[in-house]
Amino acid sequence: MDYKYIDMDTYKRKDHFAYFSSLAYPYVGLTSNVDITDWLGRLKSRGLPFFLSACYCAVRAANRVPAFRQRILEGRIIEFDRCIASYTVALEDGTFCFCTLEEDLPYLDYLEYLAEGARAQEAAVKNPRIEESADDVLTNLSKYYISSLPWVSYTALVQPVPMPADSTPRITWGKYFTQEGKILLPVSVLCHHALVDGAHIAAFYQALDKELAEVPV
Repeated sequence: MDYKYIDMDTYKRKDHFAYFSSLAYPYVGLTSNVDITDWLGRLKSRGLPFFLSACYCAVRAANRVPAFRQRILEGRIIEFDRCIASYTVALEDGTFCFCTLEEDLPYLDYLEYLAEGARAQEAAVKNPRIEESADDVLTNLSKYYISSLPWVSYTALVQPVPMPADSTPRITWGKYFTQEGKILLPVSVLCHHALVDGAHIAAFYQALDKELAEVPV
C-alpha cells in the first residue's frame, strides 16, 4: 500500500486533530440500519457467502472515504491509497481468531476476493491467534478491523479499544432483520475523532449503499 503524509500546516482540521488527540477516549461512532433487501436476495440466489461478501462491500465503501484511510503515525497523519481487512473468524470451540486478507482492494475481482478470503480463513483456523500480527507497522496501520455478531440484532455497540488509543476504524454488523417489508442490517462504525467526523461516517454509509447496489452478485 502506498501512502502520503498530510501537510498539517494546511490541514483544515488541524485544531480538531490536536483537541481530539488529547482525549482519553477520542473515538466517535454510531450504529445505523442498512437496507440489504435486494443485495441479500441476489446473494442467496447464487449461494454466495454472506460475511465475505459484506466484508468486500464494507472495505470498498471505507476506501471511498479518504478520512477512513488516514492513520496517526508518530503524531502525524498519513493517508493510504487503500486499506485492507483484518477480521474475526469463528472457531469450533466457540472462540474466534483474527484473519487478514491482504489482497489489493479495490482491484481484486469480487469472486476472486471470495476465493482468497476462504483460503485466508482456512489458514487462520489452522494457526489461530488473537494478538497483533508480526507485520510491519505500516501494514498493521493499513487495516480495518471488521467483525460481526450474527446471533443478535442491536441498536448500539460498545467496542474494546487499546490504550493509548489507536486510529484504526472498526466496522461491525449484527443479525439482519425484517421491518416494514425491508431486510435491514445493523452496521456499527467506530473511528478516531481526530481524523473522522460525523460527515465522514455518513459518507461511509452512503458509499456502502452504493457498493451493495453495484456489487455483481
